[in-house]
Amino acid sequence: MKLVPGLVWRLQGESAEPLDPRLMPLLRAVATTTSLKAAVADCGISYRAAWGLLRDYQQKLGEPLVLLERGRGANLSPAGERLIGVASAAERRLARLLPSLATELGAPSQAQARRPRQQVRMAASHDLALAALAAALPERHGLGLEISFVGSLLALREFAEGRVDVAGFHVPVGRRPDWDRASIMRGLRARRDRLIRFVDREQGLVLPSGNPMQVRNFHDIAQRRLRFINRQPGSGTRLLIDQMIDHERVDRADVTGYGNEEFTHRAVAATVASGGADAGFGLRAAAAEYRLAFVPLVRERYFLAVRARAVRTAPVERLLEVLRGPMFARIARNFAGYRLEAPGTVVGLDAIGATERA
Repeated sequence: MKLVPGLVWRLQGESAEPLDPRLMPLLRAVATTTSLKAAVADCGISYRAAWGLLRDYQQKLGEPLVLLERGRGANLSPAGERLIGVASAAERRLARLLPSLATELGAPSQAQARRPRQQVRMAASHDLALAALAAALPERHGLGLEISFVGSLLALREFAEGRVDVAGFHVPVGRRPDWDRASIMRGLRARRDRLIRFVDREQGLVLPSGNPMQVRNFHDIAQRRLRFINRQPGSGTRLLIDQMIDHERVDRADVTGYGNEEFTHRAVAATVASGGADAGFGLRAAAAEYRLAFVPLVRERYFLAVRARAVRTAPVERLLEVLRGPMFARIARNFAGYRLEAPGTVVGLDAIGATERA
């Protein structure tokens, strides 16, 4: 395995907090496009997330990095230009040193050298442990996860159409009168498909630290006119949000910010943490990372769907081996609200019905 050095910029102070990895690409895109709307499209983040990011760093640095002017678009401020200039100079110097600094960490064994690297194509609802697993898979497993985080319903559609090998999705655990599983089951076939147990996790309301408004449900959010940050249509979390709102008999039009959407649990938590919203819905783990308040509303089970005929193939067998092993257990333990319930166990589609009786 080759180790290659990289730059990490940190804010000076006791915490030595690293800069958000989205900041530099966003500033460079603004410099190129002179439009915040075009810049966020280039960077693959939402306009709301970019606005919150720039506001957050203006507060931390004491001056703006981007200037937004009516009729003139967006331009880097003097501080933004200095930051990009210094970063570019440092990156050029590092690039000249890379050949001498890059190093091989040990030599691969003969068994590793003989074992071909297997790729598993996966479309999946966003999950923190799944993203961490993809980043941490060691070379000795000869396995790579090529993951596209797209939301449960789209993941299952891509799986049904044969564009990916595996689809990740989640369903509530326990009887819930507000839950309709028909949309999840639409992309699965009992004879054709199998499920792999992954994790159990908690979802609920993500709120400012201390929950100052004492929010307990969606009715409170609507009644108190709190600004809500939603998830994108087609995600399993959005499906859950909509069904919970309907079950509470809350008019979606009364939820301020219902149309404001983010694509990941961390983005929802970051929006609340930055003051861009008063409430969101997502994972306990994401709320914990940003030291936010969390009101648990549902426990859910995350599954990986796979073709029955693929279970005995080398890539899937290696994936099962990893899920059953100590490395994945260590990863899952890092996330608040996560629980391992026989990960790597292959089950039939009736396991989804079993969650409703749990």
